[in-house]
Amino acid sequence: MEFRKERTHNPKAKIEDAKLGFGKHFTDHMFSMEYEVGRGWHDPAIVPYAPFSLEPAAMVFHYGQAVFEGLKAYHGGDRRILLFRPNMNVARFNRSAQRLCIPVIDEAVQLQALRELVAFDADWMPKSPGTSMYIRPLVVATQPNLGVKPSETYRYMIVMSPVGSYYANGMSPVKIYIEDDYVRSVRGAVGFTKASANYAISMKGQVKAQEMGYDQVLWLDGVERRYIEEVGTSNAFFVINGQLVTPELNGSILPGITRDSVIHIAQSWGMTVVERRIPAEEIFEAHREGRLEEAFATGTAAVVSPVGEFSWNGQSIRINDGQIGTVSQRLYDTLTSIQTGHAPDPFGWVTEVLL
Repeated sequence: MEFRKERTHNPKAKIEDAKLGFGKHFTDHMFSMEYEVGRGWHDPAIVPYAPFSLEPAAMVFHYGQAVFEGLKAYHGGDRRILLFRPNMNVARFNRSAQRLCIPVIDEAVQLQALRELVAFDADWMPKSPGTSMYIRPLVVATQPNLGVKPSETYRYMIVMSPVGSYYANGMSPVKIYIEDDYVRSVRGAVGFTKASANYAISMKGQVKAQEMGYDQVLWLDGVERRYIEEVGTSNAFFVINGQLVTPELNGSILPGITRDSVIHIAQSWGMTVVERRIPAEEIFEAHREGRLEEAFATGTAAVVSPVGEFSWNGQSIRINDGQIGTVSQRLYDTLTSIQTGHAPDPFGWVTEVLL
């Protein structure tokens, strides 16, 4: 597909790598494409990053038809820019879109848009260790209509944000509060998608946990309020008796791309990986019996985030004496080395952007 390309006449000043933070600054350009029933997706273009207008009656504001993705590009040295498993992101984007009755977008077109936008704004790519380019594809319903039905028009966009190191002060374990009042999702809903509503729903538990002095919340299943599902917006992992254990994908858990990558890496080391239902009480029992060795969460932003403490029903347990576990650290080092091109990629996960 041919993309129209319009370069900005007012380029923004670049931000020093040390001052980037996360999601605060945006590159000069964005990708945009429109959809209309009977016409399909049309007018693909790379244009200057700028606000755009929607009518107050646009259906996204009223009925929440919006989904997004999140992935990163990495500076690989020698003018190389690397994307990590973008094919999985575009496939998941379409699964999310289908669940919310949003028209899917040809995966080849999505991948082309990602590559061409990254190349177009390549001069925004940060180069310091730990930095990357965060990429956010998203789609919103734009039809002005107050009837409860799928919109007949949509806008698809990709925006990019150069981001600093997630662990600016070093990789340290976090404190987690296990939430058993609010729930995030149930099987049959949209928990397996990256629907924008999932993240609005999660904020109440996150705020509650932070008000209690914890860094993050761990969600239990929405039916029995017993089985572990996700840590915030990340997938949960435990090392129990030398095995890597994680909640099974049951329709209410996001199939994380970092999750899938961690499983493949661990298995390549000969480690046993078990995907199953995990009762919260099992984690506390395993800790009492000395079988719980490590816990961590995985996601695009942090890659691997070690957990040092869990609190639930008035009980608190300290994991690995509050220190980073050897499995957590090895997974983080291995995965980030593959992502940045500093280690061989035996899985074929890295895609180079041609400049």
